Amino acid sequence: MVEARNLLGEYLRARRELVTPERAGIPTSARRKVAGLRREEVAMLAGISAEYYVRLEQGRDRRPSRQVLEAIARVLQLDVAHLVVLADAVDPARPGSGRARVRRETPPPSLLRLVQTLPVPAFVEGRYLDVLAANPLATAVSACLDVGRNRLRDVFLDPSERALFTHAERAAGALIAGFRRSVGTDVDDPRVIALVGELSVASPLFRRLWARHDVADRGSGAVVLDHPMVGALRLDRDKLAVTGADGMMLVVYQPSPGTDAGEKLAFLGSVAATTIARHGPSARAGGADADSFARRPL
Repeated sequence: MVEARNLLGEYLRARRELVTPERAGIPTSARRKVAGLRREEVAMLAGISAEYYVRLEQGRDRRPSRQVLEAIARVLQLDVAHLVVLADAVDPARPGSGRARVRRETPPPSLLRLVQTLPVPAFVEGRYLDVLAANPLATAVSACLDVGRNRLRDVFLDPSERALFTHAERAAGALIAGFRRSVGTDVDDPRVIALVGELSVASPLFRRLWARHDVADRGSGAVVLDHPMVGALRLDRDKLAVTGADGMMLVVYQPSPGTDAGEKLAFLGSVAATTIARHGPSARAGGADADSFARRPL
């Protein structure tokens, strides 16, 4: 029987190395060579023995109490709920532990119809950050927002997609953190293994950011895109969980109030509609028609 991976220990070790002594309130000297916290420092601040904390990181103690996890979360500034999930996952006696699963994602027909009727860019994102559905305006904002594409793969492997983001590394890090939250402890999922393996080999940036073990909700917020056709595009991004579909989200971009984003989206929509009318639904917005935006008064 293969023992379950020590997910809690891996996470604690990675996050401990990112917390500076200054953030933890520990005085340091110029001779200190450790960038993050030492194990004994985490244990001292959490009020537990150093030996016990070492056992947690090494996976020799698999059943920490909620109180212990809360203390460690406070020291390392972590989400205690995520620690609880990881602690449960490392229990080799947990039913189903280590069992590989393949999850197929199919958006409900009503959601597909909704995406196509929305007057703003919209797409459906799966738990692996696959694009499961998209309307033409979303694809006009980015050609990578199309069915069959993967947000992680495109941001890390497609330079043109990464160039859309004014803060590309921040956006890439947020994607990884959201991906970790979405897949949770399903590290034996064949799709997760394949995707992480591919990106780890192909992208040094992915390897560096993945090693941080950042975890965050796939949340909403404002974004500024540097679009090759219309320039700066300021949008409010809302991510709405799809009821009854584990990890599936409806993502909607709306023009930020007080900006010219609405007119720029209207232009992109007209170019997309013209292109589709000329060449069919599989065509993409772009080409010579895009140059007319520069001559169009805003």
